[in-house]
Amino acid sequence: MTSGLARAMWFAMALAMTTHAHAAPDAAEAARIREIEQSLRCLVCQNETLADSTADLAADLRAKVVEQVEGGATDQQVRDYMTQRYGDFVLYSPPWRPRTWLLWLGPFLLLGVGVAALSRIVTRRRTMNARTLSDDERRRVGALLARRPGEPGS
Repeated sequence: MTSGLARAMWFAMALAMTTHAHAAPDAAEAARIREIEQSLRCLVCQNETLADSTADLAADLRAKVVEQVEGGATDQQVRDYMTQRYGDFVLYSPPWRPRTWLLWLGPFLLLGVGVAALSRIVTRRRTMNARTLSDDERRRVGALLARRPGEPGS
């Protein structure tokens, strides 16, 4: 019976330690964690925030955010940690720096290239459809335009 009691005590201690290790953060801390996760990009999904992603890597990064916050790191320190490891791309709104200009200006550059290509295609089609008139056709058009309404043949 002593061995059963010892096992029960060990189990109770292990359960108490894991419960403390995974204790739910208070509401303010949970909101802070959620805000940090909203400001970080999922590196797998890329169009989702860390908070919204269901990818395994996102779960690992969310756990790292929680670990950092519980360790006393400020919001900026958590973002700096993630940026040092994964670069500015991990930030959902990367800072305006020369090396991130492509992230900020890329969509506008692509739009400009698309508009230029479309303009070129439309211009080409117009010039292909426009046919120059022969001398005989020009004379006939000139004669038709010179006629006044009410004259014979109009």
